[in-house]
This record gives sequence, structure tokens and C-alpha cells, in this order.
Amino acid sequence: MEWLKTLLIVLQIISALAIILLVLLQQGKGADMGAAFGSGSSGSLFGASGSANFLSHTTAVFAAVFFICTLGITWLGNKKEVSPGVLSGTVAPTSTPVVVPVAPVQDPTKPAVPK
Repeated sequence: MEWLKTLLIVLQIISALAIILLVLLQQGKGADMGAAFGSGSSGSLFGASGSANFLSHTTAVFAAVFFICTLGITWLGNKKEVSPGVLSGTVAPTSTPVVVPVAPVQDPTKPAVPK
């Protein structure tokens, strides 16, 4: 299970960096207003409105991956490992052999001999 936790951490870091990059690439709402009056270049790499849809959907996918990885890391971190054969929360009793003195048995056919 340690390899799964490591994989989730790596995926979380990659998705966090991707979210940061995608948010920085996106234009604000005010940038569209400047392009409408001719002061901006509306023909970008993704087209006039294609970049907003593509970048926002990609950001949403990476955000979902980030949250799923976070929940997975939390779930794996809270699991308690139990050793096989040991019950959790109980202490195994330490047993020491009890020696009980046994009185000698007399044969009922012989009479008791006084000492």
C-alpha cells in the first residue's frame, strides 16, 4: 500500500502544478472587453473563444484529479495496520503455570500407618 500512497502523492503534485499553470494561462473576464474594441489580439492559438473552453475544462479535470488524490491519501493515511494473530485493543494474558500441591493417595486396602 505504500506504493499506492507514493503514486497518489506524485499525481497530486503534478495536478497541482498543472492547475497553477492553467490558471495563469487563462485570461480574465476584462480581457474579452479589450478584444471587442480592437485593442487585443482575439485570434490566439485556440481561436477567439476556444481557449476559454479548453483551458477551463482542462483545469476542471486537473482539479478533480487533485481532490481525488487528496481523498485517497487521507484514506490511506488513516488506515491502521493490524498484525496477523494479534487482536487490536486487547492485551494477551501472560500465563504462568500454577503448581498445586497434591496430597499422596492412600491405598484403601492398606491400613493407615501412624507416624
